[in-house]
Amino acid sequence: MAEIAGVSTATVSRAMNNPELVSPELRERIASVVERLGWVPHGAARALATRRTGAIGAIFPTLTHGDFARAIDGLQSELTELGYTLLLACSQYDFDLEYKQAKKFVERGVDAILLVGELHHHDMKDFLQRNGVPVLNLFVYTPETHGTSIGPDNRKALLQLTRYLIDLGHRRFGVVAQDSTTNDRARARTQGIRDALAEHGLAVRPDHFVIGQWTIREGRELFRRIVSREPMPTAVICGNGFLAVGAMLESQDLGIRVPEDMSIVGYDDIEIMAELPIPITTVRVSSDLVGRRAGRHMVALLEGRQDETEFECSAEIIIRASSGPARAK
Repeated sequence: MAEIAGVSTATVSRAMNNPELVSPELRERIASVVERLGWVPHGAARALATRRTGAIGAIFPTLTHGDFARAIDGLQSELTELGYTLLLACSQYDFDLEYKQAKKFVERGVDAILLVGELHHHDMKDFLQRNGVPVLNLFVYTPETHGTSIGPDNRKALLQLTRYLIDLGHRRFGVVAQDSTTNDRARARTQGIRDALAEHGLAVRPDHFVIGQWTIREGRELFRRIVSREPMPTAVICGNGFLAVGAMLESQDLGIRVPEDMSIVGYDDIEIMAELPIPITTVRVSSDLVGRRAGRHMVALLEGRQDETEFECSAEIIIRASSGPARAK
């Protein structure tokens, strides 16, 4: 290719790897030859020369969840713009599987790994440190771990949502929580609810606290269990968007007036929440921004550049028709 372009192999290398060091005329000539020959860089050879593959691995608990899907879109867009490739894996909220996937990524020579949350397999941190692989946690932020994670403060988000309901006069609460066994974000959200209630001397009755995963069917079943126990709560907080949609659908089948008899709110803002006959109040996270910030920060870290990353991403309460003042006694 260098011979066809009439330049040295060193010039071709500079044009491909450091184009700013080559004149526009030479760049255009080499690009024309590359296009005509259909040439692509040899990944293995480049990795040997630079000790980097240009690939970043990301492991998400699920690839179908609304917030995660939007974050992946943002992450991939950012990495593509910066000349990196995104490799994806799905751990299904299983720490052992997540650890195996991280090991496979390292075997494939990824330059860095992105994980969700700060809670992982007990060997994960040491393994990545021993292999010199930078890691960044997504969808979680706490002041204590500033600089290692990018996302919302989950506890603060649900603290604010619960305070909003308390200000509307609600005193009896139900919670359809997401299982927190391998999900520190869900654990933090539940803590935010409890902390807000404790500020006013309130608590959730044990038979009004139920735990699921993230399906609409579960939301329906768990909501039905809560409202079967008298006295019914006047507000039900759901741990994610799918559980909230299930709770709303079941409330309508049971003839519960929302929000006159009961307010129903959620976390995440999947599209259907705004399109239901009674749109659902929820906490919205700018998921695509989480992905973009993570990609930008990790590339800057790999390339030894300073960047002005904002590690905490805002979580906004979107007020819709599903929430209102508590009914009169």
